[in-house]
Amino acid sequence: MSTTGPSATDADARPPWVGRLLMIGAVLLWSTSGLFAKSDVFANWPETDRGLLFGFWRAAFAGLLLLPFARRVRWDVRLVPMSLSFAVMNASFLSAMVLTTAANAIWLQATAPLWVLLFSIVYLRYRAGPADWAFAALCLSGIGVIFWREVGGAQPAGVVLGLVAGISFGGVVMWLHALRHENSIFLVVVNQAVSAAVVLPLILWLGAWHTPSANQLVVLAAFGLVQIGIPYLLMATAVRSISGLEASVLALLEPLLVPLWVALFRNELPSTATMVGAGLILLGLAAKYAGGRK
Repeated sequence: MSTTGPSATDADARPPWVGRLLMIGAVLLWSTSGLFAKSDVFANWPETDRGLLFGFWRAAFAGLLLLPFARRVRWDVRLVPMSLSFAVMNASFLSAMVLTTAANAIWLQATAPLWVLLFSIVYLRYRAGPADWAFAALCLSGIGVIFWREVGGAQPAGVVLGLVAGISFGGVVMWLHALRHENSIFLVVVNQAVSAAVVLPLILWLGAWHTPSANQLVVLAAFGLVQIGIPYLLMATAVRSISGLEASVLALLEPLLVPLWVALFRNELPSTATMVGAGLILLGLAAKYAGGRK
């Protein structure tokens, strides 16, 4: 689950190729989400509880790692809708990852730019260009294909939660843009801290708490540190020497890699409908970035 953050305004002393390598490293680590969420270590946790528990522990460990790197800590009322949107995205995405295939979860979350575009057209009077409309049409077609095949399956809740993750991630993206002049690591820390603080009471209220074993706690710590914490540090360094647009394009590797790792190491293959839908969404994202529109 990734955001590309604000573009750097000051050139970094590192050459661009270093920034690209750092960003690719961040994407590789982000793409391990499916391996953690599908781990057999958590087989004794009910599937209905697992996503919320992952959401709490991952956010808690990631926030603790990133806290020392946060700079320019200051209050802004816009932190509230940003962090609440992130909390919804965090819980819904990880629940979708457990309840449906990793491919469905990551590609439905990857539709976030579609919801940003539609909101901008309706409420911000954004004048969409041909690339925007091509992007919207392809993304909606991809979502339609995935829903047509998967919602009739054994666990439609996972697909619905994946779509919720995409919509709420769109909210995160919009608020991150509004707060783009704030320190990016500070914003990530706020998102992680609020997410953990919101999800934990929900877990307790639902009676879904499961005390992790020592082995589970180690994997949960790695989930937060390796899959979220370290990648954001790499990204924060990368965007000092490459543009936000280039970072966004490189981030498209994540939804390609997530189902690949799960297929290789967990033998979970996406359905034909998922591959067709994902292909349409990828084409839409490519059209969007090729058009050069923000």
